[in-house]
Amino acid sequence: MSFVEFVAVAQEAARAAGRILQDWAGRFTVSEKGPADLVTEADVASQTAIFELLHAKFPEHGFLGEEGLSQPAGAGEFRWIVDPLDGTSNYVHRFPYYAVSIGLEHRRELVGGVIYDPTRDEMFAAARGAGATLNGQPIQCSCFAPLNKAMVIASFPPGVSPNSEPIQRFLKVLPHAQTIHRSGSAALNLAYIASGRLDGFWSSSLKPWDVAAGAAIVMEAGGRISRMDGEPLDLYLPDLLCTNGTGIHDELVGLLSQ
Repeated sequence: MSFVEFVAVAQEAARAAGRILQDWAGRFTVSEKGPADLVTEADVASQTAIFELLHAKFPEHGFLGEEGLSQPAGAGEFRWIVDPLDGTSNYVHRFPYYAVSIGLEHRRELVGGVIYDPTRDEMFAAARGAGATLNGQPIQCSCFAPLNKAMVIASFPPGVSPNSEPIQRFLKVLPHAQTIHRSGSAALNLAYIASGRLDGFWSSSLKPWDVAAGAAIVMEAGGRISRMDGEPLDLYLPDLLCTNGTGIHDELVGLLSQ
């Protein structure tokens, strides 16, 4: 099968998971992992649905899930990297900015991804070499530059303190960007960069399942991804800078790596 065909199946899995999240909304039970990091029964139900569908189609593929499910890749060296509910705190508070995120890795290189927003019925998808789409229509990153014309967004870890490094980075960028936000869903932040709704995003607290699908989509949409110091992205390090690929990338590297 081609990367495009794999991604088509991932879209099917993401839609199934999205239906589960919406069914659970308003009636789930909640337990706390941390002050701003909640886990729900909806997380597990969503991940189970994704795993069962992907495993039935591709039993030799590996699986790495946010909710503690890990299976090594087989001979084909494909692995799905999944966040069944990215933006859990938003979901708990009924703030409509959360998504299902499914990335595909082949020999440790990202080759595809889907991000599904069930509140807006928006499916962002990409396969290597085939471009990026939103509900089947081609998308690309914005061309806003320089930074003082850009809308950027940041991600903080749970329990962040006023003097912590993430807050200091935020304050460094604040006077230079036109608009700066914090949203609570890394996957949608990346999807929005790919579709031209945002221009830049950085974080030092993300896991592979937060980034995999979105990174694949952004790259196919013409964006640029690195670590905050400009070095190549390592999916397994919590260090991400993503932009529309214009000169604002280097501007942000200069600010964030000081």
